[in-house]
Amino acid sequence: MSRTLPRIGRNRALQGGAASLLVLGLLLWWLRPWAEEPPAGTIRFSTGTRAGVYHEYGKLLRTEIDKDMPDLKVRLLTSAGSQENVADVATGEADFAIAAADAVATYKFDNSEGADRLRGVARLYDDYVQLVVPPDSDIRSVADLRGKRVAIGLPDSGVRLIANGVLKAAGIDPEKDIKPSSDGIDTGPKRLGHGLDAFFWSGGLPTDGLSRLAKKSASAFRFVPIDARLVAKLHEQGGATRYYRATKMPESAYPTIQRGDPVPTLAVSNLLVTRNDMDARLTEWLTRTVIDSRDGIGATVHSAQLVDVRTAIYTDPLQLHLGAQRYYRSVKP
Repeated sequence: MSRTLPRIGRNRALQGGAASLLVLGLLLWWLRPWAEEPPAGTIRFSTGTRAGVYHEYGKLLRTEIDKDMPDLKVRLLTSAGSQENVADVATGEADFAIAAADAVATYKFDNSEGADRLRGVARLYDDYVQLVVPPDSDIRSVADLRGKRVAIGLPDSGVRLIANGVLKAAGIDPEKDIKPSSDGIDTGPKRLGHGLDAFFWSGGLPTDGLSRLAKKSASAFRFVPIDARLVAKLHEQGGATRYYRATKMPESAYPTIQRGDPVPTLAVSNLLVTRNDMDARLTEWLTRTVIDSRDGIGATVHSAQLVDVRTAIYTDPLQLHLGAQRYYRSVKP
């Protein structure tokens, strides 16, 4: 037998229905833009040399992007590294790239083409400077590199920028006091002891190029420490050097080589960068994928485990892109 609701009951039912619709609307707003159709098209993502962490991270991120945005094609571009990546994004040759904060800051300080268009998407993980020598080398400090054959990275790489700074801090002129070469992580390990006395590398931990070398022998190479006093001298150069910080490479990075000993060195943050004219919705989706894929990518690229939504917003010296801002606001507790 049906019963007619009293007037008060009907009013409460209507109010309850309206409240439910309001909650549903707020929920849909909160879940935006993930309830929308994923962005489509093509983006160019500049990474680094094929043997470096940037490129490995880029390949894994492309796989994650394909899951979230199946109609978005990602073209991975190899490069010399950070300095080239920054320039490519600023001038429109690439849409997104990974670059170290010192390279970004240097590009801005130099007021290079398109510098004012650069924007940050996320702070990712740190690069560690790794100065590598043969195990029986007489090189024990940066100062001992004088007169030696030293690889300082490709001309437009982040390695070249930081290696030159470290050498100058030790009182060494990179052009006159050493025999410089442009070997990077792709060729440096092979030439160590065979045309090279030492090479600089700046990258996430561990880097595959060095890990593979370490697997061949527990005495394949040795790290030269870069102590905090030298980093302090590096800071005296001013400019982008403020993005370097003294730290220690953990003993777990290359355990067979380090044998339980951390290595004093310096680190610099890596940023995911884009331009201010990049589509905000696409950038918002991409930011979400970067954060959500941390554990999956981190299983292969260990340094990516450090990507965290609480620190990702700190993209100094760049302002956050509008799309990235939208994402971080949507997940703010």
